[in-house]
Amino acid sequence: MPAVSISLSSAGCELDTSPAAFGFIRSSADCAGDFAELNRRLATDGYLYLPGFFDPALILAARASITDRLAAEGSLDPAHPAIEAVANPEKKFSFRGDLAKHNAAVSRVVYGPELLAFYTALFGEAVRHFDYTWFRAVSRGMGTTPHCDLVYMGRGTRELLTAWIPYGDIPLEMGGVMLLEGSHRQAERLKNYLEVDVDSYCENRPKDVEKVVTKLGWSHPGYLSKNPATLRAKLGGRWLTCPDYKIGDLVTFGMTIVHGGLDNQTDRLRFSSDTRYQRASAPVDERWIGANPPANTLAGKRGRVC
Repeated sequence: MPAVSISLSSAGCELDTSPAAFGFIRSSADCAGDFAELNRRLATDGYLYLPGFFDPALILAARASITDRLAAEGSLDPAHPAIEAVANPEKKFSFRGDLAKHNAAVSRVVYGPELLAFYTALFGEAVRHFDYTWFRAVSRGMGTTPHCDLVYMGRGTRELLTAWIPYGDIPLEMGGVMLLEGSHRQAERLKNYLEVDVDSYCENRPKDVEKVVTKLGWSHPGYLSKNPATLRAKLGGRWLTCPDYKIGDLVTFGMTIVHGGLDNQTDRLRFSSDTRYQRASAPVDERWIGANPPANTLAGKRGRVC
């Protein structure tokens, strides 16, 4: 792999970028139409990286819809064209799910025929998607702590796949998704964590009720660790990312691979979405379906006697 010439961090923690601890994800562009091989690689690696999956014009239109909204609310530096997404330094954020709501250009990307045809072929049968779009607009110094997606969406089938899509070129210094090599094969070791449901609570424990129901929080923070460096040392494997994600790229992975996001070291916002797809015949998590999905609101909480 090419040498990493800059210091990298995630969740504010500096990463070991030596070859034993850090590397780059494998491209599956060489077998993009061979779904038997793609399924083999998904099982082996826990992910698929498909550079150039989308028409860049499609992604650029979605990016413009996002930057127009951010410019209108004053979150971009007006000295630069909005499409460049140079941030207003006085604004800081990471998760911005609202930017995908009622956004036809983003919906065209994540729920359009390209992805639906892809997942239909990958699953080998009809598919459905969640109706909720997770969208991130990541400011300088911000990243995402390591986690598995299952703890947020495990009430239906566990055979879900996440689509991570960048809405612009993302060089290393801007960050992007990173995956912990081989972590999808550590389900037994991570068993207690993978059984977590962040919206489930013990209704016979007043503190749980206050935290989850009254304050609409989570029973568990969702992340595995606040320190990606020590987590990697504990679980083994390397943190894997791409040296230069490009507009049009797609990364897809399952519910039990540990992943997070590198910190953004630039003045431009980093945009990405993640959405979920499954067999249409399988049970679905009720929090993420419908015209107005319950998500993590009170309607999505579930009490039990502990």
